Amino acid sequence: MKTFFLLLRMSGLVARTGRHHQRYEAGCRLIAGCIPFKHRNPDKGSNENSEKVVEVLMINSSSGPGLLFPKGGWENDETVEEAALREAVEEAGVRGVLMEFLGHYHFKSKTLQDEFSPEGSCKAAMFALFVNEELETWPEQSIRCRSWLTIPEAYENCRHPWMREALKNGFSKWHENKMTAGEAFPV
Repeated sequence: MKTFFLLLRMSGLVARTGRHHQRYEAGCRLIAGCIPFKHRNPDKGSNENSEKVVEVLMINSSSGPGLLFPKGGWENDETVEEAALREAVEEAGVRGVLMEFLGHYHFKSKTLQDEFSPEGSCKAAMFALFVNEELETWPEQSIRCRSWLTIPEAYENCRHPWMREALKNGFSKWHENKMTAGEAFPV
């Protein structure tokens, strides 16, 4: 995976396009994505001992209203983790550390029907991504806007039910368990 990171840093950061290298399984297009997150200090006036506030990064959809988490096709020449990291850079302009696999989420895409998935069935592998770098420029910046939101705000603004499920039953439960256990996050 180190080679992949090096290539992303050295390349001109161009988004991959087309579906001829996409992975499929049992009629489903395989998708990789992440829920990028960071912690911020509580607002001024809060108790010093207040817990840090977790925020998740969402991007606008290029095909309609609502916000999304970065995700896209998992290609034949990469691992699912590499695909999730690539999508975070391409769509949201962030880099970070994959912390946890949050689960597989099934959905039907109205726009991603093709000969290998005629019904548009997709299976998304979602990860928690601790963000440690926000890029000033990224491949899809001309069509994507980033928004840092609290979990309730993200849930309310999320376009797709399957992404709300990943946020609520995957990310939120994982993050709460990690915080309750007092486990550290990367710096």
